[in-house]
Amino acid sequence: MKFKVLQENLRKILWERIETGELTGLKLAQQTGFKQAHISNFLNRKRGLSLEGMDKVLQVQHLSVLDLLDPAEVNKRATIVPPSGDEFENILLIEPAFAAEPLIPSMHVKEIHKFKKTFLKRLRTETEGNRSGWQRFVLIRLEARDTQPMQPRLAPGAVLLLDRHYNALSPYRKGEPNMYAVLKNGICLIRYAEVAENDLILRPHSQSAPIEVIHIEEKKSPCDYLIGRICHISLEL
Repeated sequence: MKFKVLQENLRKILWERIETGELTGLKLAQQTGFKQAHISNFLNRKRGLSLEGMDKVLQVQHLSVLDLLDPAEVNKRATIVPPSGDEFENILLIEPAFAAEPLIPSMHVKEIHKFKKTFLKRLRTETEGNRSGWQRFVLIRLEARDTQPMQPRLAPGAVLLLDRHYNALSPYRKGEPNMYAVLKNGICLIRYAEVAENDLILRPHSQSAPIEVIHIEEKKSPCDYLIGRICHISLEL
């Protein structure tokens, strides 16, 4: 899909919000720090936006590039997981950087691992927000630097199974904190998570590692930052 098409789709979304009274050109200019004339020219197809300008508009309007894609284009590029005719399910191993993508493009698949279908079916879901279009399970392999805050619970080379249909903060097992894959500044972190007022607190397992905080943006909820619950850990020797 061409960049001009993405810009046109962004215009359509912005005009829909303007027509419903949710947004004005002046408000968008104030949110982005652009001049009102700059926004007006973009909305009226008199000029385009730079990549940085697009990123700014997407950020303040709580949109992602996926919102600008034609669903048919997404489906065409999305991975079709090979069917399994036995008692095992095929699960995709991807880089942690792509763990928050609802549909995993083929180019991001590193390996395919097998898990017993009976095991996966026993796992309880608890979804907040719309995750119906998300592939439920993905695998990520962690480097040594990624496991340090969660040691000794996690070891370098650990392979984690993410249930992306469990992004609620309620404990899966009573008295035991959930371990999550969390999206912070575009990076996938593995932490325990809890909410304090308008902040999502990310707690490490190691006492020597620092606590991190994500301020929950307006119109967002904690579940928007939780990629999924870690439901299985394995270590390849």
